[in-house]
Amino acid sequence: MEKKQHTKLARINVIIPAFNEEESIGKVLGDIPEELVEETIVVSNGSTDATEENARKAGATVLREENKGYGNACLKGMSHIAAKPQDEKPEIVVFLDGDYSDYPEEMSLLIKPIIEEDYDMVIGSRATGEREKGSMMPQQIFGNWLATTLIKVLYGVEFTDLGPFRAIKYDKLLEIGMEDKNFGWTVEMQVKAAKLGLKCTEVPVNYRQRIGVSKVTGTIKGTIMAGYKILWTIFKLL
Repeated sequence: MEKKQHTKLARINVIIPAFNEEESIGKVLGDIPEELVEETIVVSNGSTDATEENARKAGATVLREENKGYGNACLKGMSHIAAKPQDEKPEIVVFLDGDYSDYPEEMSLLIKPIIEEDYDMVIGSRATGEREKGSMMPQQIFGNWLATTLIKVLYGVEFTDLGPFRAIKYDKLLEIGMEDKNFGWTVEMQVKAAKLGLKCTEVPVNYRQRIGVSKVTGTIKGTIMAGYKILWTIFKLL
């Protein structure tokens, strides 16, 4: 299928946390619309395979974060952006997973509400998009429903997903003051955005089975730890 042409309307940086994603990272980077993005930053979270080499070959800026944790990797990418001269800092930051479960070519859907309607943050919702069979485990679907229901009840803001594919104005990302170092990263961003009264919305995105085994939902321990951290974060921030 021929890719649609986009007009570059804002300076956009992409942060991709990655742990041992050598088979998928090249595909992810290859599907990012080049005309939209100023810089793509792949943060290798202690990878022991060819993730970093493959990411460099595909043209990404590659950083390494030895401290394990999804949030740690995202914070490393943010530190890289913060070190840039003021006139090189992005207006929008997009977060995207490195396992090829998201569709990077749908990035324009996420940034459109920010550029055209002045939204502060846009979540790519897998719950309202098309999901490939087996792409989300039953515990993921239930966990997302429970977490977003609690956010609605406790904070008065409605989300349908804690999806990792998201876009946010860079100044609002700084205002949120992200701190979580692992599983609570996505929910922390959404809860803090709700507390600050940021203008948030969702867009449907498609989702497919990831390449390789999930480091979180691929194990019972990972699933339990992630679920606990997400719920703990929701109540901690009250």
